[in-house]
Amino acid sequence: MIKRSQVLVPLAIGLATCFWLQGCSSANKSANNNTKNSQGKLVLTGSSTVAPLAAEIGKRFESGHPGVRVDVQSGGSSRGISDARQGVADLGMVSRALKPEEKDLKAFSIARDGVTVILHKDNPVPSLNDKQVVDIYTGKVTNWKQVGGKDGAITVVNKAEGRSTLELFTHYFKLKNTDIKAQVVIGDNEQGIKTVAGNPNAIGYVSIGSAENSMANGESIKLLPVGGVAATTANVQNGTFPIARPLNLVTKTEPQGLAKEFINFAQSQQVSDIVKKQNFVVVSK
Repeated sequence: MIKRSQVLVPLAIGLATCFWLQGCSSANKSANNNTKNSQGKLVLTGSSTVAPLAAEIGKRFESGHPGVRVDVQSGGSSRGISDARQGVADLGMVSRALKPEEKDLKAFSIARDGVTVILHKDNPVPSLNDKQVVDIYTGKVTNWKQVGGKDGAITVVNKAEGRSTLELFTHYFKLKNTDIKAQVVIGDNEQGIKTVAGNPNAIGYVSIGSAENSMANGESIKLLPVGGVAATTANVQNGTFPIARPLNLVTKTEPQGLAKEFINFAQSQQVSDIVKKQNFVVVSK
């Protein structure tokens, strides 16, 4: 006959083992959840001016947040607005102030920048007044000798629709994009800079920060003054340069979680060296 103690002891051991296994399972689940919570992905899309800055800030953010990945994609400020609204991106990158019809979005400035006209560095023209720029872009002036340069047909480089640089340029010079007679239409700043650097007769306009950065890396361009003010990051900072803009991150609603952490980080002194290195102006939060 089997004694009662012979049944109870294995049963007790079995129950204890069962509870222990459940506890382990629960602990493992909790650990897995904690790991998952510390991981995540942030998608930023939009302005080609903001993208290189956001990418560098993203790398530093990732280094302090193991398991987090920051994915930065350009495509223009219009894409940044659209993707943020539709929830395709966590953060939109927009290199201008929000328009009245975009006030449903939240904007967070991470730097400031200016926009200026650029020429090939070998072009002898030292400056152009506003009327000359307008006449060149509307096709009234087609040769550099008409504005004091060498004999050569001017290659007008314009920005594609949806680019905030285009909007700032046309707004300042009181132009409509349909009035512009361009031989080349480009997308991002880098493309514009390389186009002008590769053509001694070209004229374009780009971000001052991007242009200064490219010049430091040996690109054959020069920045023209606007309204008699030299196109420099310093003049954007002191408020004297006439074509300036905020570089923004935008969200559909009040940011939460990882998006909020990234915005706070991007506005902090922890990344001011990155902002300065890319020749943008640091903004105080």
